[in-house]
Amino acid sequence: MTAYESAPGGGGGWDDLPARARVWRVVHAGWSIGQLASLAYVWKCVLMRRRTDRLWATLSFLLVEGAALVVGRGNCPMGEVQEQWGDPVPFFELILPPRAAKAAVPALALVSIAALLGVVVRRPRLVRHA
Repeated sequence: MTAYESAPGGGGGWDDLPARARVWRVVHAGWSIGQLASLAYVWKCVLMRRRTDRLWATLSFLLVEGAALVVGRGNCPMGEVQEQWGDPVPFFELILPPRAAKAAVPALALVSIAALLGVVVRRPRLVRHA
């Protein structure tokens, strides 16, 4: 049984969600994909030892997510609003079992912190101009 099925008033899927909750899921999915793409780009820059304007933008995006998670004490700060909008299922639980979903946030936080440290520690390569 999923969290949505066991939630009060739950028992269905996408079709049972109110319109506002559906929109939030789509926005949240886009945000999550953007976060993962940003994290991948930061790691690419760390490994390639590059510094670009895009790197600083993606780091800023990741720091916004980190600040939101601090505000939410490890949970999405929009969780209560999400529930009020009719969606009691935490986003990661849509794609992962509850235990793995709960572990995803600290795991991604560690990977993000390591990437940030990699940017600080690994100096950029010198570029030769001909």
